[in-house]
Amino acid sequence: MSVRVQAESFDLGAEASRFASGRTDAGAIVTFSGVVRADGGLIEMEIEHYPGMTESAIGAIREEAVARWSLADALVIHRHGRMEPGELIMMVATAARHRGDAFAAAEFLMDYLKSRAPFWKKERRGDGDGWVAAKVEDEAALQRW
Repeated sequence: MSVRVQAESFDLGAEASRFASGRTDAGAIVTFSGVVRADGGLIEMEIEHYPGMTESAIGAIREEAVARWSLADALVIHRHGRMEPGELIMMVATAARHRGDAFAAAEFLMDYLKSRAPFWKKERRGDGDGWVAAKVEDEAALQRW
């Protein structure tokens, strides 16, 4: 399964190169990476998860994307633990015969990760700490699928 949930950072370029290397079964590769934003005085973000459950849930949605868009492959890397603004949080890569399927599958995976993946995010700011609540726009984005 091409799902990794890890505390350590990763090299975006190396991961994209490894994913694309030697691939002859796809004409399109799409990658997306998420980065911690410094919005509103954010000092640090902490992401929690339940090991095993999180990988299983993301693996199931990855398999759905692979089947739905006839992907040659899909990769999801998501970090947990403490991260500061500017650090990579996650990466999605999809490979398909045609770009439309690769883009659609990547967006589907991102919408799922943003709204339904079993992660809990806590933000630390100068004025206090708080858990990140679900956003209406993230749920709406998921509904299109």
